[in-house]
Formats: sequence, C-alpha cells, structure tokens
Amino acid sequence: MKIAALILISAAVAKATVAAHQPSTDEIVARLMERDQARRISLSAYTWTSQYVLDNKDRHAEMTVRWTRQSDGTKSYEIVSEQGAGCIREHVFHKLLASEVEASQPSLQERNRLNSSNYSFQMMGSESINGRPAYVLEIQPKADAKYLTKGRIWVDAEEFAVVQMEGSPSKRPSFWTNSVTYVQTFEKTGDFWLASSNRSITEAKVFGKAEMVIKHFDYSLTPLQSGLRAAL
Repeated sequence: MKIAALILISAAVAKATVAAHQPSTDEIVARLMERDQARRISLSAYTWTSQYVLDNKDRHAEMTVRWTRQSDGTKSYEIVSEQGAGCIREHVFHKLLASEVEASQPSLQERNRLNSSNYSFQMMGSESINGRPAYVLEIQPKADAKYLTKGRIWVDAEEFAVVQMEGSPSKRPSFWTNSVTYVQTFEKTGDFWLASSNRSITEAKVFGKAEMVIKHFDYSLTPLQSGLRAAL
C-alpha cells in the first residue's frame, strides 16, 4: 500500500509541476519539431529487430525482421523467420513491410512528419508516462494522407520527444477494412527516443477482428556526430 501511495503521489507531483510551468501549444510543437530535427541530423544509420505477432479467430502468424535505416531515413529489411498462417504473412506482414519501406522514401518523408505543416495540434492536458511528466496533445491531420494519424500524442516534458501515440489512420487503409486503432510507444536508447512497441486492432469485413503486436528491440546505433550531442 505504501508503494502504491508513493507512486500516486509521485504522479500527482509530476503532473502539478508540468501544469505549473506549462508552455503554450505552439511552444510545445515548436520545441518538438526543433528537437526532432536535431535528433535526425545527429543519428546516422542504425539497425534493429522487429517481431510481428498477429491473431485472428483461429489464425496465428509470427515474423521476425531485421531492419536497417540509412542516414537519409530510408529503410530496408531482411526477414529472419516467419511461421503460421500463410494468408496473414502474405497479405498483412509482407504488405506492412512494403509500406514501411515506401513511407521512408525521401519523397514522402516530409509529408509524413509530425509537424505543423501536416497536423493541427490542441493541448489536452498533462499526464505521467513511466514516471515522467508529459504533455498530451490531440493531433488532427490537415489531409487524408495514407501515413498520417488522427488521435493523441504524449510529449516528454523535459526532452520534447514523443513517448506515446494512439489513434487511427487518417485514411482508411482499404475497402475491406472497417477500422484500425493502435497504440505506439517509444523508449530512450542512448540519446534517442525510438519505437519500442505497437499494438493495433483491426476490424475487417471478411476476417473480422485481428490483434497485432509489434515489438522493436536490439537497436544498434551509429555514434553521434561530434558537436551535435548538446542540441539533444
């Protein structure tokens, strides 16, 4: 009981501290964009592993993928292993990998970024995420683009990095999909906040409800360029 009380008190203090020094929505977004640009400049190529698991009625499939991100943001992958329902692996996993590669192309990167050019932001308050104070912002895409999200983000109040995002695609993925909702989390690796998990639920016309969990781990980062660490 004492531990639980301390956790509640800590969360309340963190929330009160953020509220007392809360900047405006525009200031939060400006600092978010500034820090994001600094991290992108500082971070060169890196690799990581992703594990995909999907369950749908009596179907189950898994896939493990080793990803590489180049310094220009483009991504490539190698499938390490896959098992389970072939229809899920072919029509869900493989298409998801192809979409991730497509979204990373230089011609699309700026259209997909979380910035004021692509989104409208509205302050919703503050919360504690994993013991750290965070600002909660509602995000609304300015266009029904394929890779944009409508929902909410949690921005770390100290480092101005997105630590959690939840919502749904701005544009319905396909005629066969009724809805998609997801929660994506980020964790700090070195000086960078990188994706750690993504849990999504899809309601499809034919296959019904499907739940997918993606876990990202085993990051290997290229050392920071000299002189840029102070900007983070």
